[in-house]
Amino acid sequence: MPHPALTDPFTAGALELAHRVVMAPLTRMRATGAGSTAPKPLNAEYYGQRSSPGGLLISEATQVAPDGQGYPDTPGIHELEHVAGWRGVTDAVHEHGGLIVAQLWHVGRISHSSFQPGGGPPVAPSAVTPAGRALDASFQPVPFETPRALALDELPGVVERFRAGARNAQEAGFDGVEIHGANGYLLQQFLEPHTNLRDDAYGGSIANRARLLLEVVDAACAVLGSERVGVRLSPYGSANDSYAGTDGTLELYAHVLAELAARDIAYLHLIEPRGHADRPSPSGISSVAALLRPQWPGTLIAAGGFTPTSAAEIVAAGDADAVAFGRAFIANPDLPERIARGAALNDHDRSTFYGGDHRGYTDYPTLTG
Repeated sequence: MPHPALTDPFTAGALELAHRVVMAPLTRMRATGAGSTAPKPLNAEYYGQRSSPGGLLISEATQVAPDGQGYPDTPGIHELEHVAGWRGVTDAVHEHGGLIVAQLWHVGRISHSSFQPGGGPPVAPSAVTPAGRALDASFQPVPFETPRALALDELPGVVERFRAGARNAQEAGFDGVEIHGANGYLLQQFLEPHTNLRDDAYGGSIANRARLLLEVVDAACAVLGSERVGVRLSPYGSANDSYAGTDGTLELYAHVLAELAARDIAYLHLIEPRGHADRPSPSGISSVAALLRPQWPGTLIAAGGFTPTSAAEIVAAGDADAVAFGRAFIANPDLPERIARGAALNDHDRSTFYGGDHRGYTDYPTLTG
């Protein structure tokens, strides 16, 4: 059946949107060919297919620096060829009347030496090895390596990489950027006490651990204006060994949200605390959007395992203003239309999520064929 709560217009900073069905950032590992991690025409076709008038797409995570890459064939946004490739994507989205923001990313310790310039270890706030396995540059699962702790004098350079990424996103025609502070990547590694063992101005207290994230947000806001900057967070989520069950998580994110609210950013994007795939998070928190909504005065986008029905319910309850869909958008290029009409959804093919060609990427059918 149709879900009217998802078809109303809403505003996220400078972004005027016609409905509340957002495309989540989706790593697909298809920035291949011509020896470059720049998006290609196939990628532009994929994003163009999923565009709708007044609909918001969030790009797949795109690394702001060579040492920020952690998976094969993920796109960058730190070279002129990246800007040109992304311009093809944004043009395709805009031709369909859609809007798109670039998700800016540095994976930190979740990388592998096969991606690192010179083959060195990944970088991180502290030399703490992640649990689990990495994916190396040849798509092979390998043990995570112990990262190298970033020196204090290297951190301004990290901020500048994000600033340059925001500038490149603007040049590529994006309507804004989203700072990736979630899923156990570099900025969340600084936030969390089990991955940040520093005793300098970027470690120890909550304010110190939040410092790098906020400096990155400030840098992006200086380029684009705060009304075109969103932030993605995953409190209590366990992806990439990001949650250790420590006390103080609510206090940490209350501080972060208060600081972000003071900056009047375009939106906050919260991932519900699932574990890997469909396993529940060890935190016991059922809805981080409902938990933190009272502390967030601005636009809130929720993500993580939603169906059209559950998405309509969380929006109707006021715990989110919009919902970002991942797997449903992979399999349904016309997802907003299907939801508006109450139409059935295509099933996704998990085997084609990562890497490959057009199969499982641009060949899913629409309602009109």
